[in-house]
Amino acid sequence: QVRVVESGGGLVQPGGSLRLSCTVSGRTLSVLQMAWYRQTPGEQRERVAYITTDDTTGYADSVKGRFTISRDDAKNTLFLQMNSLKPKDTATYYCKAIGATVATNLGSWGQGTQVTVSS
Repeated sequence: QVRVVESGGGLVQPGGSLRLSCTVSGRTLSVLQMAWYRQTPGEQRERVAYITTDDTTGYADSVKGRFTISRDDAKNTLFLQMNSLKPKDTATYYCKAIGATVATNLGSWGQGTQVTVSS
């Protein structure tokens, strides 16, 4: 099954940038459609971006123009570049396989990486 490990979170000031990474194992990334989600305590998990196997991307309105999702299939790594960060972006961020071009157990959630935007 697909396994993911998120990293790259931290504390950043408003207006700053962070790049999150998601290392994928159990299946080559090139056959997977992937997404980034975020969640704050007491709230539903929200999908912020997705990327398909042909590099089609989509974003939540709340992050459009500020976040960029990308993939490096050779390194089996997914990225989320986050610019112009706002306090409301504070959350735990998760990556997840959401589809595949071959029969695949998409696995479950990783531990996530915490992003805190605060001055």
